[in-house]
Amino acid sequence: MTVETGTADTFPKLLLHHARVRGARPAIREKALGIWQSWTWEQVREEVECLACGLAQAGLARGDHIAVIGANRPRLYWTLIAAQSLGAIPVPFYEDAVAQEMVYVFQNAEIAFAVVEDQEQADKLFEILPECPKLKRIWYDDARGLRHYSQPELASYESLREAGKAHGAANPGFVPGEIAGGRGDDTAIMLYTSGTTGHPKGVVLSHDNLISASHAYSELEGLRDDEEVLAYLPMAWIGQNLFSYAQWMTVGFRINCIESAETVLTDMREIGPTYYFAPPRVLEGLLTQVTIRMEDASAIKRWLFRRSMELARRVGARILDGKPVGALDRLQYALGNLVVYAPLRNALGMSRVRVAYTAGEAIGPDLFVFYRSLGINLKQLYGSTETSVMVCVQPNGAVKPDTVGPPMKDVEVRILESGEILLRCPGLFRAYYKNEEATREAKDGEGWFHTGDAGFFDETGHLKIIDRAKDVGKLSDGTLFAPKYLENKLKFFPHVKEAVAFGDGRGEATAMVNIDVQAVGDWAERRGIPYSGYTDLAAKPQVVELVRECVEKVNADLARDPKLCGSQIHRFVILHKELDADDGELTRTRKVRRRFIAEKYAAIVDALYSGAERCAIEAQVRFEDGRTGIVRADLPVTAARTFAPDAAKAAA
Repeated sequence: MTVETGTADTFPKLLLHHARVRGARPAIREKALGIWQSWTWEQVREEVECLACGLAQAGLARGDHIAVIGANRPRLYWTLIAAQSLGAIPVPFYEDAVAQEMVYVFQNAEIAFAVVEDQEQADKLFEILPECPKLKRIWYDDARGLRHYSQPELASYESLREAGKAHGAANPGFVPGEIAGGRGDDTAIMLYTSGTTGHPKGVVLSHDNLISASHAYSELEGLRDDEEVLAYLPMAWIGQNLFSYAQWMTVGFRINCIESAETVLTDMREIGPTYYFAPPRVLEGLLTQVTIRMEDASAIKRWLFRRSMELARRVGARILDGKPVGALDRLQYALGNLVVYAPLRNALGMSRVRVAYTAGEAIGPDLFVFYRSLGINLKQLYGSTETSVMVCVQPNGAVKPDTVGPPMKDVEVRILESGEILLRCPGLFRAYYKNEEATREAKDGEGWFHTGDAGFFDETGHLKIIDRAKDVGKLSDGTLFAPKYLENKLKFFPHVKEAVAFGDGRGEATAMVNIDVQAVGDWAERRGIPYSGYTDLAAKPQVVELVRECVEKVNADLARDPKLCGSQIHRFVILHKELDADDGELTRTRKVRRRFIAEKYAAIVDALYSGAERCAIEAQVRFEDGRTGIVRADLPVTAARTFAPDAAKAAA
């Protein structure tokens, strides 16, 4: 059951509650050099108090902003709570953001203080320091590479903590007094949007917003204080912030910080999370790894896997939902669980998952069904940074692959004639920071938030998201065109990493495709196809044919859909480079910037619709060391077979 937290209406008050009620129990763990280290709730409280004192002595005051930059690390989590203890406002950044992307946020929020993970993040701040003169103090967690740095703004986390100890000793009761002065309607955090159409906007969220959303999810799923949760997604993303920070502080379970992005699967298997959250891109990556492993297995294992998954897709989700299934199918599924499903869940690190959520963008129904067919209670939810994620979630026993469930408790949803979704909820943000015009555009006079998403309620009251309202269009013959839906169907195939569909106002749908270099590379090596890198591999005729097979399978499936049968993909191009956030083609949450891509690769779009067989392209790219360069390529434009609605079944 959900843990009672009394009248604690801010995160620092919740910390004091947990230290008092379960002080000796582990609160947070971190894997470093292959070893898990643990801190209890009482140890976290002590650390936060020292850190808050140190920040106060340095000049951080109520209402100030402080940057937090890095991967999931206990000291960065403690910084969030310490800043909130003083009434200051933490502003997390994406750790992979390049330096120039940070400039606007530092200037907009007038940030004077920053706590960073390591040398890489410190270097970024020193690069932008001339453009951000208000930035005065930078503290680092990991000292590697920083020994000979002599900038006066820079100091270690340890020095901040020691200064805090001295300040606390001289001012007993200082931090508890500051915490007591906090209120639920105070700003708890500011998270910036991805800025797909201009400068990012600072979303101002209060303690009440995040705590009410956390309580709603906790009550719905019956979360307990013995849950194990993995902290591995960007701290600047609302999904990570809600599920691995706000809910952690609300419920009092344990979060586990991974060692690195490369060790996620290993760390998951060691921890065995019981409550799991992942955006579709993570689930797509896990499925790709499974597919690669199965392709390398023996013929009899591949046959067994295919037969077992056919059965699982047919009855697995029904068994999970407690729906009637024949005795023979149940027996076969139980045998499949012994030899395929349970080992596969273990390989994915999901053996103990009791409930899993996916959100952030639409997930392909095929991908969603795959996980549920294994017996993993994966559910979709719908929300955004502005709503503290709190809008819709699928209830147990009523999970559908193509909806996000009914509205949650105390959430109101309206659908305009245009199809746009409007809503009001307890988690709704207060405002966009220093942007009254954008706030008025997003929130009308009655408090309705205009989401920009298009959707409708089905006959059971579940909300179905079509796409972003501005992206949903029509082909020239009036056929509905939903690019995200097409892209997700393509991305279900392990060989396709990313896709961008076009067709609004055109006579037919087309697409640009990024191959998954790991999956396709493994496929090529097993067939003795040599290649020197991504560009070379993507241009191989065999790879073009492989992707064409994927596109044609999508078309055959689309032909069965009465609304979308006319939006089958007629032509496609395999891009010569991977779409990259550093090149502006993706957001930091890996959503495609479709309009930007259409402008940048206008020559490819023209070739897709002109009947040309090839397209010469050149584009600027940013390398890992910050340099820029030009990549040139001559890309084939490939036609794909399409299907008449009544012929799709025979072609499948």
